[in-house]
Amino acid sequence: MARLRTPAVANSAAVPVAPLVRGPARVVVTGGAGFIGSHLVEELLARGHAVHVVDDLSTGRIDNLAAVAARPSLRVTIASVTEPAVAARICADADLVFHLAGVVGVRRLANEPLFVMQQNLHVTECMLQAAAAAHVPILVTSSSEVYGDGRVPFVEDDPIRPGATEGLRGGYACAKAMGEWLAFGHAEQSGLRVVVARLFNTVGPRQTGDHGMVLPRFLRQALRGEPITVYGEGAQTRCFAHVGDVVRALADLSTAPGAVGRVFNVGSDLETSVLALAELVRERTGSRSPIVRVPFDDVFPPGFVDPVRRVPSLARLRAAIGWAPSLPVAAIVDQLVASLRAELGAVQVATN
Repeated sequence: MARLRTPAVANSAAVPVAPLVRGPARVVVTGGAGFIGSHLVEELLARGHAVHVVDDLSTGRIDNLAAVAARPSLRVTIASVTEPAVAARICADADLVFHLAGVVGVRRLANEPLFVMQQNLHVTECMLQAAAAAHVPILVTSSSEVYGDGRVPFVEDDPIRPGATEGLRGGYACAKAMGEWLAFGHAEQSGLRVVVARLFNTVGPRQTGDHGMVLPRFLRQALRGEPITVYGEGAQTRCFAHVGDVVRALADLSTAPGAVGRVFNVGSDLETSVLALAELVRERTGSRSPIVRVPFDDVFPPGFVDPVRRVPSLARLRAAIGWAPSLPVAAIVDQLVASLRAELGAVQVATN
């Protein structure tokens, strides 16, 4: 299989490069009604920015913005940025774009692979073209999936190994990687100022388990007394970062000198096995739910690969912004247990 290299770094450490933005600005967040996007909106508003959310609500929810809905510096447009006129219009009025719009979830990828691959590449292509035409800097969120079965820990300038073309998961990885290459292609040809953030497993309030996200699924199963279903043996490991830390890192990258023209891993490097996570959730919820192992092939199509480990190197992120997400997963689980208990309790009261 051919080995693909990540895009070349557009700026040298010896030549300081101005950040994407300085001070309060007019900021667009595509996918701003989604799980991560809505938290980023709150962070940006807290920093004094005027924020324009653009979301087609295919996976996002307006309710995610309830805490800031009354803020005069927030504007919301329900539309798809795959429409060139929409993308052009929102970039024309912006000083900076955070591009988060896309299709996520391993379950969605398994069920609708063609749609997921095409949509993720197309939406990024449209936004990059509009940002380049308007000369507006952009921070593009990519995915840890681009590393595929590469060596651990994942380092931004290592070759990426998304997998064989017969494997569906590699198609998602390649769509995300191609979005990165398009970003740096625009940077090379038109001078577009771009930062790429590869997001690792991000968890927190408002995340649902609808599309295969493991932690919210475990929590809801445990709190409802249902079996906690672990796919495979559960030995596969992941690193879970709190969404509040992730969006703070994204906002910091937009103001970090020298970040322009570079790729950054954004997430935690604290490794936890999926089985250990299930056990932690059962312990912290006080649940009696059994932990049930479900063969991977019973859930996903044949040949759908689940990486054994996914651990980022955060050295580049720490050098750029001075810190990296480090909240222990146990603390994250405790916070989510409390919020979900309150949410489930409210639902029970409303239906009694």
